[in-house]
Amino acid sequence: MSRSDYDVVIGLEIHAELNTNTKIFCGCPNKFGVDPNTNCCPVCVGMPGALPVPNKRAVELTIKAGLAVGSTINDMAVFERKNYFYPDLSKAYQISQLVKPICLGGGITLDSGKFIRLNRIHLEEDAGKLIHSFDETEIDYNRGGVPLIESVTEPDISSADEALEFLTKLRNRFVFSDVAKCRMEQGGMRCDVNLSVKRKDSNTLGTRTEMKNLNSFKAVARAIEYEANRQMDALDNGEVILQETRKWDDERGISFSLRTKTDSQDYRYFPDPDLLSIRIDRELVNKLQAELPLSQEARREKYEQTYGLPGADAEVLSNSKVVSDFFDDCVKLLPEYKEVANWVMTEILKLDVSEEVPVTPANLVSIIKMMLDKKITRQNAKELLAKVLETGEDAEVLAKKMDMLSSISDTDIETLIDKLIAENEKAVADYSKTPDKVTQFFIGQVMRATRGKADGSKVKAIIESKLG
Repeated sequence: MSRSDYDVVIGLEIHAELNTNTKIFCGCPNKFGVDPNTNCCPVCVGMPGALPVPNKRAVELTIKAGLAVGSTINDMAVFERKNYFYPDLSKAYQISQLVKPICLGGGITLDSGKFIRLNRIHLEEDAGKLIHSFDETEIDYNRGGVPLIESVTEPDISSADEALEFLTKLRNRFVFSDVAKCRMEQGGMRCDVNLSVKRKDSNTLGTRTEMKNLNSFKAVARAIEYEANRQMDALDNGEVILQETRKWDDERGISFSLRTKTDSQDYRYFPDPDLLSIRIDRELVNKLQAELPLSQEARREKYEQTYGLPGADAEVLSNSKVVSDFFDDCVKLLPEYKEVANWVMTEILKLDVSEEVPVTPANLVSIIKMMLDKKITRQNAKELLAKVLETGEDAEVLAKKMDMLSSISDTDIETLIDKLIAENEKAVADYSKTPDKVTQFFIGQVMRATRGKADGSKVKAIIESKLG
């Protein structure tokens, strides 16, 4: 049979580590990149007698995650023990949620208009990390106990492209809501892919496989394409698809079987006896709803509809939460939307803004305002920004130190131009043949003489009026 005779059915499980200072059930720091096994305590490694205490902030961020995707927030949530043995799980069970998760339903609308439903978002603890070498495996438990939300979709996704669009939109919802940083390169966001194929003339879903812990969007796409083709080839050859967990080898571009896939009953879930049920107050939900920052889509619309920016500008400015927050803070101080947008897009985006913008909104606005007030030229404004980035000093103080503030009157500029015209007879004679070249020559002379303090557009107009 051809590929067009099959439907691909995909469900995703997306894990995202929450933006908390400490872990979910203890006071250990939630921090990436420290020495192995240094952010650990008896609670997060499951020592006998150690009792977990829920992190209120983790619960609140899970609620915000649900609100960001239109979920219903449960009135009560229950922590349960998910029992399985694996070396990165020191106590042989994971505290998670099954019967009573914090968030139910919700979803994301793709650009095509297709709505991808979420079944749930639940809160759980992360496991440790296995570090494999040629002859041994080491375990770092720093990540164990980090608060994690798992977003589980319904099997509504039909292709790798749809999966990538959904993941991108979900990631942006969480990042722009301040719920999670979703840094896949640090393991802050991972994805499990559940996939089956069925013949188009059948209403029965095929047997699904699960590929675990895919840590890049590219890996998700490649794994989906590979697994869909593998299952279709198997069915064409009369083989039986096994319900199993498979490991994706991104370097080789293949997956291979790890173990038979277990169902929820195999984990023997039961309520954790050390943790009480959590009652979720409606007032808290309403408060968190009111605090929810604008989504990426809402910001883009605001920049276009309210600020009157071109669609391309709105797209660039809303592409990163760090940049979008910085732009918003700038226009609160100076509502010159297009001018500020131009500076952010041309000067700020040249910098490393992955974590934060290395200049304060107040300093950038001060520079732009001095330029708009004709106190400094645009070129001097760019030089001033470079100096602010280098020193971190106040922009106005630096402008005075660098003797940039203009004190040149229109009369002074005109007198200087008259002097330069008198001293450059050949250039004047060439004006009729190459007016642009001669004009630029005189502008350069004026700017050099005034150390860049003269207004370039004003200088150009005076020169053209005298030579034209």
